[in-house]
Amino acid sequence: MSAQADQDCEKETLKEQMARIVEEARMVLPGIQALFGFQTIAVFNERFNDLPMYAQDCHVAALALVVIAISLIMMPAAYHRLAEPQLISRRGIKVSARAICYALAPLAGALALDVFVVLHAVTDDLSLSASGGIGTFLLLITLWFAYPLHARRSRHPEIGD
Repeated sequence: MSAQADQDCEKETLKEQMARIVEEARMVLPGIQALFGFQTIAVFNERFNDLPMYAQDCHVAALALVVIAISLIMMPAAYHRLAEPQLISRRGIKVSARAICYALAPLAGALALDVFVVLHAVTDDLSLSASGGIGTFLLLITLWFAYPLHARRSRHPEIGD
């Protein structure tokens, strides 16, 4: 790493790292919970039964993916309380950070499936709906995984995968 890059970075303490993880989870969780709420009430809408079975199945799959995302986002709190009460450890931080990061993958899948279902309900065009869903998934994976990993490798080539 260059001298300039060293000057642009500051190492966080374990306590600061844990505080950041909690902050990140608190930022993401309300949005996921709201999405879950909207997904659960959608099946009671009259138009839901008008959707073809594959679109309804996509909605159910999206709901399952959101449950997985919520489980992963909330896992750090359970881990801390049960595995390492009253401690802040590197292992706990690593487990928690990974859980939050891993939660973004099923969330991206859920959002992409929901975009597909909504576009299909509005347009009844399978190609357009599939394109919208795939485009959404690619956008989210690029912004949430590809770009940050590229930035990490560019800034810290010694880290690797």
